[in-house]
Amino acid sequence: MSTLSISGLTASVVGKQILNGIDLTVSSGEVHAVMGPNGAGKSTLSAVVMGKPGYEVLGGSVTLDGTDLLALPAWQRAQAGLHLVSQYPSEVPGVKLDQVMAEALRARGRSTDGLEEWLEAEAERIGFAPELLHRALNVDLSGGEKKRNETLQLAVLQPRIAILDELDSGLDIDALRDCARRIEAMTDEGLGALVITHYNRLLEELRPDVIHILVKGRIVASGGPELADQLERDGYAAFSDDADGELASGSAAGSGSGSSLDDLFRL
Repeated sequence: MSTLSISGLTASVVGKQILNGIDLTVSSGEVHAVMGPNGAGKSTLSAVVMGKPGYEVLGGSVTLDGTDLLALPAWQRAQAGLHLVSQYPSEVPGVKLDQVMAEALRARGRSTDGLEEWLEAEAERIGFAPELLHRALNVDLSGGEKKRNETLQLAVLQPRIAILDELDSGLDIDALRDCARRIEAMTDEGLGALVITHYNRLLEELRPDVIHILVKGRIVASGGPELADQLERDGYAAFSDDADGELASGSAAGSGSGSSLDDLFRL
């Protein structure tokens, strides 16, 4: 059993406070969805937890099985068992996907025996063309191919906890279904997932145990599938008053939504 524990996390970027005290715990086999309007701090949350440069942690803690992740650079957080599926996957000219996977496994002290067959099997499972395994990482791939690629990497690296930053962005129905169902199967094998999304359609395939509503850098509500239904019916306006009330009480003085900054530094 592994547990990602986020407690009282506050963070800023370019001097603007974006996260105003995040408390969240994700354990093996669980799917937690974080939903919120543009500028709420969703991608900032993923960036801070993964250790992307440019963000300042002002307070709180983030641990994985007791390890202080905030004290580690991003690559050591990955080795500790944390993995980020990016909203906008990076293109790496000149470096092939299979080479990246081999080096990543070696860095984790794992064998690369049978890696080629493993990659081909995972590619077939999610509808990723096998010839792309030997292409430069994400170069000249469509949005759907990039997300299938990210899902394949997740399956091979087998982290303890995965953060999915808008996996559904840029996906058609078939790609969304293939990626979500593969990740759902991984959670049955013990993966814990923190899923950041705007839309209910991803949650129809990747069924969350808990849904959290993030507004103005603070989780203002948590619950089951009924929260997603409420969002579909009422939108985020139904939760904005809760956020305003908490911020006005002084529990997050000096905070703001920072929508333009959140978009600028989006992963």
